[in-house]
Amino acid sequence: MTTARTHRLATYFHVHLVSDSTGETLNAMAKAVVARFDGIIPIEHIYALVRSPRQLERVLEEVAAAPGVVLHTIVDRDLREQLETGCRALDMPQIGALDPLVGALSRYLGAALSTRVGAQHALDHDYFNRIAALDFAMAHDDGQGTTSQLEQADVVLCGVSRTSKTPTCIYLAHRGIRAANVPLVPGQEDGERLVALTRPLVVGLTVSPDRLVQIRRNRLEGLNADRASNYVDQDAVREETIKARRAFERRGWPVIDVTRRSVEETAAAVVNLLQERRSGGEAPR
Repeated sequence: MTTARTHRLATYFHVHLVSDSTGETLNAMAKAVVARFDGIIPIEHIYALVRSPRQLERVLEEVAAAPGVVLHTIVDRDLREQLETGCRALDMPQIGALDPLVGALSRYLGAALSTRVGAQHALDHDYFNRIAALDFAMAHDDGQGTTSQLEQADVVLCGVSRTSKTPTCIYLAHRGIRAANVPLVPGQEDGERLVALTRPLVVGLTVSPDRLVQIRRNRLEGLNADRASNYVDQDAVREETIKARRAFERRGWPVIDVTRRSVEETAAAVVNLLQERRSGGEAPR
């Protein structure tokens, strides 16, 4: 007797993201929340830099044409009231995405809320620090830079080819962390020049041989390149990863296994290691 398997169809819904700034924060929050639901696919409508009643009127017209959920980060009281009133008239839910966190912090700090639009994107010291960190990551990618230049980094990532060194450095740069990376190339580079570094934290990235071969093969296929080389040979790759791990252990560098980690998770692990180093305590893994 056979039992037919039933597959749940995806549920689509309209989500209207209304922001008086760039909308980046709201978009990231919406994606994070929707990802918690299986089989739910949002149809996103993004309205950025909404700062006038006329702009908000056009937003409400589009909301009426595509009923759904309205998420917003509107700060201006008058515009917020206009949005809330319009949503009530349309009988649609509207949610101030930052309200719970802002309210809790306000009560804890006993501080009044700022009504300055786009305050989180102000051109302040942190903003320029992130830009400088991004420039640093690009200038010191894939082994570029002298030892004295690498000494200016907060962290240097080291690993064999295709262990997500570059994207992790870019992600760290967006958090204001100056990150460089140095590849381990069989017969050429084994990270010896990093031993003399004193300021940056050197972190070894490793990955399972099977996963690395798969990633490299996909890379070569994307480039229409020849696949017959030690670059994707199972035994050669296994030996390459073993030598890398031994080099990390010999030098006492912390190691992060990126086999089952996303770039964000790898970056978070690096941040934990940096915090552990600065505090002298034990960082969460």
